Amino acid sequence: MTADEIFNAYNEYILTTYTRQPVIFVKGKGSVLTDVHGKKYLDFFPGWGVSNLGHCHPKVMAAVRDQIGKLIHIPNNLYNPPQAKLAQELIRIAFAGKIFFCNSGTEANEAAIKFARVYGKGGRFEIITTQDSFHGRTLGALTATGQAKHREGFAPLLPGFKYVPFNDIKALEEAVNDKTVAIMLELVQGEGGINIASKEYVQAIRKMCDQKNILLILDEVQTGMARTGEMFCYKHYGIVPDIMSIAKALGGGLPIGAMIVKKELADIFKPGMHGSTFAGSPLICKAALGVIKAIHSDKILANVKVMGPYLMEKLAQLKEKYPMIKEVRGLGLMIGMELTIEGDGIFKECLNRGLIINCTQGNVLRIMPALNVTARQIKKAVYILDKAIETVTSKEVCHSRML
Repeated sequence: MTADEIFNAYNEYILTTYTRQPVIFVKGKGSVLTDVHGKKYLDFFPGWGVSNLGHCHPKVMAAVRDQIGKLIHIPNNLYNPPQAKLAQELIRIAFAGKIFFCNSGTEANEAAIKFARVYGKGGRFEIITTQDSFHGRTLGALTATGQAKHREGFAPLLPGFKYVPFNDIKALEEAVNDKTVAIMLELVQGEGGINIASKEYVQAIRKMCDQKNILLILDEVQTGMARTGEMFCYKHYGIVPDIMSIAKALGGGLPIGAMIVKKELADIFKPGMHGSTFAGSPLICKAALGVIKAIHSDKILANVKVMGPYLMEKLAQLKEKYPMIKEVRGLGLMIGMELTIEGDGIFKECLNRGLIINCTQGNVLRIMPALNVTARQIKKAVYILDKAIETVTSKEVCHSRML
């Protein structure tokens, strides 16, 4: 298909649920994407955090090739070796528990919501989440999401949710009552603008949950699988959740999600209470095993711990240069640059110049490169970002002068 035929097909046959940029990508390798015209782009926001190892990582590809000729899918009322091995590996790198496999982060959060409801035995059912959180697009996860803009148009929503300010333990304590069954939290709010929970806040929540028999559900859909410099973000905080949802980077580009539940709680779910047709297939689990293998053998955590501060330093230098950069914040290689202006123009100028980043909340540039990113790639990306900011701010100055 020609570029025009592709654009026309999207307009004619695909629902407009996304604001797409007019670029057609046909190939990816590592941190580089190639479009239909052969132009190369440096991808510093690979797949909304899905491609933590870059595009088409050799170990993930090798795992998929090995499995795809043997067995692709088998239902979950039968056993398959890759699923057993993946569950074993995830528990080894997370915490003692049991796993429910699904296909995405929103499905993992839906499973956590259902689990909490069963845990509450009908008497307790309320779940407290935080403002500016994002937990998914299906109805339960959407209701859990603490951003009204995402919930608009979908009422009536699932009852039993409260929203409190992020990093405000007093507000959280005041929201808890005898119907509270769980607190659901992102340790770093990604779509919310890279807002980072304080250690004191998280530890206070853990203590309160223990005292009041409330479940602590951590949404690690975006922070998991080494993104923050630890395999899972909760390891920065000296606590362990009761339930953790993971997805995105776990499959190396293929769709997988998982809910991990502490072992002492796991038997609350009985056969028939929850399920998923495609989840935990041999092919997907084999790909995820390739991801875990690559993280360890390629020393990904060590690279994040070096490249994260290096990227933050380079972005801090831009902050000194441009007054419209209000703050640079992040953890590991999950970084946000908050602006005093709208960020969409800078995002688009970066794209035109061959750099892919993201703009969220209107004025936060979200930068999340592959975890095997190099110093050379960071220098190039920051150079392009610098030029993009310079171009956009110059245009704004010219426009204001004309007015």
